[in-house]
Amino acid sequence: MADEGCGCGSCSGGGILWFLAGLGIGAAVGVLYAPKSGKETRESILTAAEEGRDLVQERARKYKEQAQEWAERGKDVISQQKDNLRSAFEAGRQAYRDATDEPTPEPGTPNR
Repeated sequence: MADEGCGCGSCSGGGILWFLAGLGIGAAVGVLYAPKSGKETRESILTAAEEGRDLVQERARKYKEQAQEWAERGKDVISQQKDNLRSAFEAGRQAYRDATDEPTPEPGTPNR
């Protein structure tokens, strides 16, 4: 059987990161063994490092936005559940009041 994972989509992110890490390491090794001058090699390494930094910053920004979105959704769900619970509690309280506020027979009247 093929391993299909959890199917949620978030588990595949690790594979992409490992691929990018391997790509970066391979590029760095290739640059170090390429027949370039020291200055050109340093510039290539600096450029690759800056691109990697930019990629990491962009991913971090996206993950932060996603986490904030999830937090907002969670707050909305909790608020909605609190409102539902409060409404149910008030309905129960009113039903209790209605049941206990029935007029009591006055003394001297027969009970039914």
